[in-house]
Amino acid sequence: MSGITAYSTLHAAGADNHESWQAMLSGRSGLRPNTLPWCDLPTWIGEVGAAEDAPLPAELKTWDCRTHRLAWVALQRNQFPDAVSRAVERYGASRVGLIMGSSTAGIRSTEIAYKTWRSHAPWPEDFAYRHTHSLDALSRFTAELLGLEGPMVTISTACSSSAKVFAMAQRWIDCGLIDAAVVGGVDSLCLTTLLGFNALQLLSSEICRPFDSARTGISIGEAAGFALLDRQSSVVDLVSCGESSDAWHMSAPHPDGLGAQAAMLHALDAANLKPQDIGYVNAHGTATLANDRAEAAATRAVFGPGAVPISSTKGVTGHTLGAAGITDAIVVVQALEQQTMPPSANLRELDSRLELDVVTHARDGELRYAMSNSFGFGGTNCSLIFGRTL
Repeated sequence: MSGITAYSTLHAAGADNHESWQAMLSGRSGLRPNTLPWCDLPTWIGEVGAAEDAPLPAELKTWDCRTHRLAWVALQRNQFPDAVSRAVERYGASRVGLIMGSSTAGIRSTEIAYKTWRSHAPWPEDFAYRHTHSLDALSRFTAELLGLEGPMVTISTACSSSAKVFAMAQRWIDCGLIDAAVVGGVDSLCLTTLLGFNALQLLSSEICRPFDSARTGISIGEAAGFALLDRQSSVVDLVSCGESSDAWHMSAPHPDGLGAQAAMLHALDAANLKPQDIGYVNAHGTATLANDRAEAAATRAVFGPGAVPISSTKGVTGHTLGAAGITDAIVVVQALEQQTMPPSANLRELDSRLELDVVTHARDGELRYAMSNSFGFGGTNCSLIFGRTL
């Protein structure tokens, strides 16, 4: 068990923690029709304007890419650097670990470089793969900004990437390798994911509506999020983690959500909790036909039909891919702090076949424990349980 002592979130509907939570409570979506000049797909996206408006300082120019700009903005807000500095002072820079999650890293910078090259222009001299597209670049960039010298790693397991960072941080703390950890995830909009999901026929031409009877697919967003874990307890703690792998299909989940069930049950078992102890579940909830159906089947199997309040906040942020885990986890932390469950945005008519108690309006409740679920491509699953100290 580790305390959540600070966090910072940035996405299309929220520039800081407060604005994000207000968007979640009201179901105010940050999704808009796609107007990207470099992608003409008829879809909705969750674009963060700060990625364009916040170039990195001159001394960080070699790190400049859309992903690192998102990280930079998120790391300047919510007093997060101050909290990390206090942890470094308390434990030492070598005793604070760093675990980041991303699915595409800075691939947009490589896409731009190839576009230049295909136009018969010289390969861009300022393109620095090692500082932008390379998967470990995000961790090295963040470590430099925060002055961290402890062990670090970047996890890339599709949409569960920045949920699994919590599990690894907890293991490192438990085994005595570190005393605190910065965990996080960043993913930015790029052609690779937009065209890829479109090719899989999972990209919706409408705004995404998780658990809706007329849902037609995902809306992709971008985001950056960070949390500071400490071996000492806090107001909200990371209680346990559960991980599993379907090994069922390259992209589709097991129809009965067997891997999702296993992750949730493992998290409950690790926390020595029963299903009825969980007061709220933040679902992966992507709004595809297959994912929502499989996740609903898994949730029913673990908790019982309609037995636990559940919502997906991807109607607010879009599916932020490798940043989805940290984005959703921070929502759960805020729900426990505020004792309020956020609704599923954009829901018009609940798919009754799912047999879920979907939160449609902000709902107050006495929340002791809450769960955040992230289920990625290929069946890479992670369930996190957070608890509020009494």
